[in-house]
Amino acid sequence: MRFASCRFGGESFAAAVDGDRLRPLAGVSELGRDTDASLLANPAFEDREPLPLGEVELRPVVPRPGKIICLGLNYNAHVEETKRDLPTYPVLFTKFSESLIGPYAPIVKPPESSQVDYEAELAVIIGRPARRVAPKYALGSVAGYAVANDVTMRDYQYKTHQWLQGKSWSGSTPLGPFLVTPDEVGDPGNLDITLDLNGKRMQASSTELLIFDVPTIVSTLSEFVTLEPGDVILTGTPGGVGYRRDPQVFLQPGDRVRTEIPGVGTIENEVVAE
Repeated sequence: MRFASCRFGGESFAAAVDGDRLRPLAGVSELGRDTDASLLANPAFEDREPLPLGEVELRPVVPRPGKIICLGLNYNAHVEETKRDLPTYPVLFTKFSESLIGPYAPIVKPPESSQVDYEAELAVIIGRPARRVAPKYALGSVAGYAVANDVTMRDYQYKTHQWLQGKSWSGSTPLGPFLVTPDEVGDPGNLDITLDLNGKRMQASSTELLIFDVPTIVSTLSEFVTLEPGDVILTGTPGGVGYRRDPQVFLQPGDRVRTEIPGVGTIENEVVAE
């Protein structure tokens, strides 16, 4: 199944996607902590007519996750283009929920940064609490998957050895369009991932090339923190980012960025000036 966090006529609600229509979930305003995997497996619906998908605003698929934990340097090609050593432990950083935007919302280029970059990523959404879970059981904690673009302000990222200030800009990270449940996605380690900028292919890879795969990521994170329903994990970006190109490529107002993972979804965002 597929689920979305939506807004229509001033009302916020979570819904199941049924073709080109949405069936609102009973008493649920958004996907997150209160929509664990068991609820999504057997959802109750509002007693009303479905809504046309094309008339509804899609919010970030999880608008207010308790945690957003992200991986850097998790594809060999990206490690190679950064000229760094291959990590033996996941490179981790966090974002804040206010960094998230909807799957079709504009990416706002802030006046302070001149090096706004793109990063196509698979997002993992937790559906059951996980603490010290072994890799072979880790996928049992996953509610579903989504598409993300980890937009990064490179000139701020590299101000220090910590990446927080370049990765957590308010209103910068598209996430969606849907939470797609594991039974529909299949193997998260065999998904194509692409990013196009103004129709030109900039990134193309597969999650089979992840250095740390999804079970390993979930297991590793659960060693030191309890993962809760609604938490979001961004699994890293492949090679081809703009900062590492020659000449460099950075997002400018008027650009259109399309990120796609077949079987999970497509997000597309226009870049606008703040």
